[in-house]
Amino acid sequence: MAMTEEQLRERLRKIAALFEGAKTEGERAAAAAAFSRVKEALKTAQPAPKPVWEEPLVEMQFSMPDQWHRRLMSALCRRHGLTPFRYKRQRMTTLMLRVKQSYLDRVLWPEYVELRAALDEYLRAATDRIIREEIFNDASEAQERKG
Repeated sequence: MAMTEEQLRERLRKIAALFEGAKTEGERAAAAAAFSRVKEALKTAQPAPKPVWEEPLVEMQFSMPDQWHRRLMSALCRRHGLTPFRYKRQRMTTLMLRVKQSYLDRVLWPEYVELRAALDEYLRAATDRIIREEIFNDASEAQERKG
């Protein structure tokens, strides 16, 4: 099992304490050998991931394809206690957000994707139904011809 950087550092501190308290030459040699092994492992160790509460906020920019997707994302952000915004002179389809990356990846974005798919399906079905009932029975896409 791989140790985190913090675990390795703790082990180094313990070995250093053991080395300082060693009374015989054999104890000092064993502590020195253990110390050098742990120090080598520390060089190749991955840093321990930061806890979510220590993770910095990142500023994300989303380019939404239309007002429906933008309004959905804005409402979802507000429901999660986040404040969507735009800078002056940014397009109406742009949505900015300051959020922790892990929260965006694990919670907000997957929820948005699922809600967007459900909304898209509903709007597609409603549009097809209204066109068939009020305009013309055939609401299919235009035929493709060789050019």
